Amino acid sequence: MLGRTANSLFWMFRYLERSENTARLLEAALRMALTRDLVTAEAEWRSVIATLGLQQAYAAAHENYDGLSVWNFVLRGPSNPGNVRQMLGAMRSNARMARTNISSDAWEAVNDNWMKLDTMLARPVGQAAVGEVLGAIRRAGTQVHGAFDGSMLRDDGYHFSRAGTFIERADSTARILDMKYFLLLPSLSYVGSSLDTGQWEQVLRSVAGARIYSWLNAGQIEARGIVEFLVLDDRFPRSLAFCRNALRDNLAALARMHGVEGRSNALMRDADTRISQLDIDQIFETGLHEFLIDFLSRNASIAGAIAEDYRFHA
Repeated sequence: MLGRTANSLFWMFRYLERSENTARLLEAALRMALTRDLVTAEAEWRSVIATLGLQQAYAAAHENYDGLSVWNFVLRGPSNPGNVRQMLGAMRSNARMARTNISSDAWEAVNDNWMKLDTMLARPVGQAAVGEVLGAIRRAGTQVHGAFDGSMLRDDGYHFSRAGTFIERADSTARILDMKYFLLLPSLSYVGSSLDTGQWEQVLRSVAGARIYSWLNAGQIEARGIVEFLVLDDRFPRSLAFCRNALRDNLAALARMHGVEGRSNALMRDADTRISQLDIDQIFETGLHEFLIDFLSRNASIAGAIAEDYRFHA
């Protein structure tokens, strides 16, 4: 497979995953903001912008952190080059460049959802429509993944696509967890309070894990258990451990198909060893923030090495 085709498949699924994760983050913030006073609601919307790393761009365009301004900036804001509408357009452009390497079902799912969502995001999204728009973005991710998994040959193109998915998914979960300690809580004095519990529920909803976690833990919301679930539970498909395992398997498959291991495989082994040797006590003793920053750095290094190993830009 040509490097530029591999690059298109890798980034097609990174943009798809990123748009879906952003929609989930906005949905969780909307739910939280609707049940809080104005001051707390503003803090929720501010945390969304911080989690996405858009503080500077948002501040240049808006003075206040109200829901209408935030979700329109994130979804379609012209001063936000990484808005969801642009992500979806980039997903479709990458799918088109790799058109001969994806199935008709996968292409139709991409193209149909892009046309629907591009129309929905062509105008400002009001209070009455935001839920429908966010739901449509989530469903687009489900439909594209379903069409792809159900119709694609398990060749190197499939594994490049999956690698992109799990690189992006791990990045999103780690960033959301990191923001919990540094931006969602007003101060450390709130740890263990009812506000803290509400914020942890928001974290779980942001990664589609609230119902599963509640079922596993009899409805008990507790910081230690949630961090262990999102970091170390390899049964949950958005946990760091699950993403790491899936990425390792896809990179190993690519190495077998190409007959050689690259730097990405070596970095993957190092990262895998790092997380597999830790338990929840060690993570808290070392510092959750420090652990997550290290994880994000390793994740980015692996993504860069994949591009180098398979000559994405050749």
